[in-house]
Formats: sequence, C-alpha cells, structure tokens
Amino acid sequence: MTAPADNFDLVILGGGSGGYACAFRAAELGLRVALVEKDKVGGTCLHRGCIPTKALLHAAEIADSAREGAKFGVRTSFESVDMTGVHAYKDGVIGRLYKGLQGLVKSHDITYVEGTGRLTSPTTVTVGDRVLTGKNIVLATGSYAKTLPGVEIGGRIVTSDQALTLEDVPGRVIVLGGGVIGVEFASVFSSFGAEVTIVEALPRLVAAEDEAISKQLERAFKKRKITALTGARLASATRDGDEVTVTLESGNTLTADLLLVAVGRGPVTDDLGYAEAGITLDRGYVVTDERCRTSVPGVYAVGDIVPGLQLAHRGFAQGVFVAEEIAGKDPAPIEESGIPRVTYCDPEIASVGLTEAAAREKHGDATTAYDYNLGGNGKSQILQTQGFVKVVRAGDTGAVVGVHMIGARMGEQVGEAQLIVGWEALPDDVATLIHAHPTQNEALGEAHLALAGKPLHAHA
Repeated sequence: MTAPADNFDLVILGGGSGGYACAFRAAELGLRVALVEKDKVGGTCLHRGCIPTKALLHAAEIADSAREGAKFGVRTSFESVDMTGVHAYKDGVIGRLYKGLQGLVKSHDITYVEGTGRLTSPTTVTVGDRVLTGKNIVLATGSYAKTLPGVEIGGRIVTSDQALTLEDVPGRVIVLGGGVIGVEFASVFSSFGAEVTIVEALPRLVAAEDEAISKQLERAFKKRKITALTGARLASATRDGDEVTVTLESGNTLTADLLLVAVGRGPVTDDLGYAEAGITLDRGYVVTDERCRTSVPGVYAVGDIVPGLQLAHRGFAQGVFVAEEIAGKDPAPIEESGIPRVTYCDPEIASVGLTEAAAREKHGDATTAYDYNLGGNGKSQILQTQGFVKVVRAGDTGAVVGVHMIGARMGEQVGEAQLIVGWEALPDDVATLIHAHPTQNEALGEAHLALAGKPLHAHA
C-alpha cells in the first residue's frame, strides 16, 4: 500500500524547464508536489543546451572582437582559443545557475525525488521501489540529440552533447543540419578559427524562419567564409582515424576533423510506460490538446515531448500553465505562434508570429511586409552589424502578425516584438511610441513608422 506521504496533488516526471516551472508554480498555489529527476534539475537547457551553448557563443564573440579590434581603432590581437579556459567559464555559469536552482527547489515545499521514474499507471510514477501517487501526473521528460540512420556517434562524429566538451578546436568542421543548433555551432566554430561547412537537406538554412531571414543569414555566413551546402542530402559518414569523410547523395565527398550531427532533437518517451498507460503517441511525441492534456484524463505533458517548438521558454510557460490549470485558475491557452524565437548565431536571428508566407495564407493576399534595413540605424552602424527588421501586417485586420529580425543583438529586441504581435497592435499604435536613441530598438520603431506611412529614415 502506498504510504500517505507519497500521495500528491501532482507528480511531475522530469525536472527540466517545463517540469521545475510546473513544480514551483504548483507549490506556490498550495498544491502537494513531487518532482522526479534522474539527472540534475534544470535539464537539457541548463546543462547541455541553452546555457552552455550561449556561453560558447559569447566566448566566440569575444574571439571575434579581439581579432577585429583594429577596425574600431583598438589594437588587439587574437592568438588562440584556450578550450580549457572556455570550459571553465562555461561551467562556472552553469554551476552558479544550478546552485541557485537547487536553492529554489529547497525553498519551495516540494518533494524532490532523484532517480529514474516510470509511469506505471495513469496515477502513479514508480522510482525504484518507491511508488508516487498523484491526482494528476505531468510528463516532462524532455528531448535528446538525434542522429541519422547509419551515422554512428563516436570519436570525431559528435552531437551537440559532445561538442560542448571538446578539448581542442578542430581545423575543419562539417555541420550536418542547418537549423537552429547547426547554425549556432557553425558560428562558434568559425569564430574559434575552424573552417566550417554546413550540409543541409532543405533548400535553405533555418528553414522555419521567414525566407528573407534565411537569405540574409546565408549572405552573412558567406562573408564569414562559412560554406553552406543547401539541398544537399547525406549518403554516408565514415571515420578513419582522426578524419571524417562525408559522402553526399550527389556523389560529392567532404573531409573534416569533426562532424557535428545537428539534425534536431527527439522526444524522450521510450520505455517510460507512456503507451502502456494509454497515452497516445505520434512518432514518439506525446499528443496533447491546447490545454496540455493527454489522451488520459489527469495526465498532462509539457516541453519538448509535445509536438511544436522545442524551446526552453515554451516548456517553462507550459509548466506554469499546467500548474494553474490543475489549481483551477483557468489560464488562457498558449498561442504557439506568439512564442518568441531566437537563434544566437552571428548575425543573431529573432522572430515572433507568422512569416510573410504563412500570413498571406492565413490573412489573404492584401497582407503586406516592410523591411527596415539596419544600415539606417545609428547603433547598428556603431556595432558594425548588417541586417534588417521585417514587419508583417495582416491584410484583413491591419494588425501586425509577425516580426522577423536579423543582426547583432536582435534577440534583445524580441520582447517588444512579442508584445506587438501578442496584442495585435496596428502599425499606427507602435508608431506613436518613442524609442530611445541611439539604440537598435529604434529599428523596430522605424519599421512601424514606415508601415504606418510615416517613413523618416527609410523609403516606404
């Protein structure tokens, strides 16, 4: 018989962004919570994803700054990248955040259970010989780095997991996959001094973004001497000592010192008892409705195991949503297109809402878009960055339904862009707002001024 101490209002399987956010919010709402985690609280994002990769990208930015100081009139020199030092910096960031998160787990009234959990019924999660019973169950087991059939990970063929701990900078790198993860690592390796080639099966890089963003990124990467082979499908990858040979379906071959496989992330749902408990799965993903409910009453799912954007902040928001749903707060469903997206390569990409193509399909041919070139933005000139802000306006309502940006530090502008899209603002609404000068944030204001028929530093 289950001990009374192991009865909860909700049991959460997985302590990543979605899981711990759900646990914290549920505890704040007075619910009795158990959080099960087999590794470390914080999950992929903190330990093998968002945080360590962005630390590497910042180190890459420092390397570029040292290399290019002369064009700003500052005599700097670039000697080499000390990966030991880079990892010490990266691990220090992770360590401090992890310590803070552990403190938050303790400060909330949560039963934290370390170990591999398994869903053993619609109301129970078993960890070893301990059975945790919940009125509600939340599945938040996250994702793993995928590979392709026939591509064996090991040695000089790695995923993002192993790429985060490399002891040296390879001379030549092939990145298999031109999505978010692929272009971020391509950017890092190039800044660290490697010769980089991206192999992408789709017709363009970052194919989920607006087509104009892809074109600008490809131009920028070409300028950085990063080779992008789009529409190129892998036939095979073989290791021979310290060298990797990649053969494409076209018959062309490439050789490198490292092959990074960045073909996306898959859901961690195998052998966890989900199907046996009656949970509907689709290609391994947990199918949910707009309220994160699975096919089994009382069982919810959040984060990367749910089809859609695989972003830590999406999982975090879903976790908070589910906690409030269980507590009877009746929260508003999360609109997937309203979730901000940032790719932290150089140049940086940030977007929210619909692409121009998607907007035309949804809102009709009268839909319009305006591109504001960062060449007219003072702060962008100071930073010596190129790019644009693209605003998409719905043809039927006149509201702004998409904002797409590329250029240095554009991720910092996506907060206002999210508010604009989320509140279905009209260009005239935004045009009345005053943006500080000189900031890159002005580019958002200028784009909306132009779309409202009042272009000042640009042609309408």
